[in-house]
Amino acid sequence: MERANLESSPIQPGIPIVLPLTTIPVRMPMRLSPKLKESSLWFPCGLLVLWLFSLALRFWGLGRFNTLVFDEVYYVKFAHNYLTQTPFFDGHPPLSKYLIAIGIWFGNQLPIGREAVNTMAGAAYSTWSYRWLNALTGSLIPLVVSAIAWQLTRSHRYALLAGLLSALDGLFLVESRYALNNIYLIIFGLLGLWLLLLAVGSAKPWLREFWLVLAGICFGASVAIKWNGLWFLLGAIGLWITVWLIKGLQALRPRVAALFPLQGSGDNQNPLAQLARLSWWQIGLNLLVVPAIFYRLSWIPHLQMNPGSDFWQLQNEILSYHERVGSGPKVHPYCSSWYTWLTMIRPVAYFYQVTDRGAPLPSGQATATGADTVIYDVHAIGNPILWWFSTLAILLVLVALIQGVLTWATSEPATDLPGTLPPTMAELEFSLTPGERWLGLFLLVNYAANLLPWVRVTRCVFLYHYMGASVFSLLALAWLLDRWLSSTELNLRVIAINILLMTIFGFIFWLPIYLGLPLSPLEFKLRIWLPSWL
Repeated sequence: MERANLESSPIQPGIPIVLPLTTIPVRMPMRLSPKLKESSLWFPCGLLVLWLFSLALRFWGLGRFNTLVFDEVYYVKFAHNYLTQTPFFDGHPPLSKYLIAIGIWFGNQLPIGREAVNTMAGAAYSTWSYRWLNALTGSLIPLVVSAIAWQLTRSHRYALLAGLLSALDGLFLVESRYALNNIYLIIFGLLGLWLLLLAVGSAKPWLREFWLVLAGICFGASVAIKWNGLWFLLGAIGLWITVWLIKGLQALRPRVAALFPLQGSGDNQNPLAQLARLSWWQIGLNLLVVPAIFYRLSWIPHLQMNPGSDFWQLQNEILSYHERVGSGPKVHPYCSSWYTWLTMIRPVAYFYQVTDRGAPLPSGQATATGADTVIYDVHAIGNPILWWFSTLAILLVLVALIQGVLTWATSEPATDLPGTLPPTMAELEFSLTPGERWLGLFLLVNYAANLLPWVRVTRCVFLYHYMGASVFSLLALAWLLDRWLSSTELNLRVIAINILLMTIFGFIFWLPIYLGLPLSPLEFKLRIWLPSWL
């Protein structure tokens, strides 16, 4: 699609130029007046509504299945072992089980959530007690995603769109409703990135160091949930290395400043560009030493409970355990290859039960009515509409950046002064602003850091291992929707609105298999679009 864009020429200021746009359609950044920023309540109100919506969905019917669902058979029992000081071996670091144990202890002190109780973990625990902390944590993820989006762009609409899309994903909803560990890995990793952005945006050195230490603690906590929490830290360090490489290239070729300016104001000054102010020792101390210290400290309760074990011995045992797991359907029917995650070829069924009309529900609290046969299914599946559009969005961001770099590389500079664009660079300049190119770089580096390491993993992996990468494809889709909603092109605004409506419809349509609501065989079949989903 082509459109005309009038701006002052970078070669001859004041002379308008008409430029065709062949990449992702542009919208010029919206600016709010300081008075409007201070007086507006719609943004915090929007965040509040978003959080209440996420909270309600996660706590509604939390004790519906009075059993241990999927890997709850491991993690709840491990949490019980911590409460009873029973030695055991776990193939993952201990932090998530500490949190589940804390949730169980605290939940048992409250008079609520006692309707469904079982002894499957070794003691009488209510389902609410071992799930509520996961539900609360999961409800906060849309807020953290919104905070990252706002910190990157200072755009309220982009922040709300990003939070909304993350709230409309089924996989995050399902993982939040059961005592599993992935939701803790995600929120700690995202908090680490958000705190890093706060650090580089801080003008006060002491405050910058404070945020950096907290970022390091969060990154360490993510690794202390699962080793693949390391991918978030890899993304953060990868961004810092990328910025310093760009800085080095600018020293050799000042014209590189036209692509990724490290100095500027307004839209030209993205927080990522300020990563260059962080020295190697700040990164080494806060993003390597601090996470390592926190990770080591997180093992102290486990080691005290297992006095015969050594820290390094346990790390070797965990590594050996994962090397022995193997891969393929013979290991687990829901094993999936990393490249299938992008299109969600193989989701995971966490719970499946078929009952007759009038038979007790899995919770034992009521009876099923309606059809002669009722299916209760909990599928760890993303919102397909959102998932597919998000994958397309991250690919479009990649194409836009590649096209921009190629345009820059093949152009003849009018001059080699920093910030000066040759005539053929004008198209690039107005298709993606400098701040938007920094944003695209942030999304791509973190997406790659959370996806590509899985290429080398040989053990059985599952769709939920893609959750870390999927956050950044969601951010990419929200970015494109924000651009198109602000476009002067009516068809682009219509496309954005239709994508939002289809995403909302998809979430509602697949909501029964996120929440485990009763479905007739026909209703269930209508929601299983691919044979590989079964």
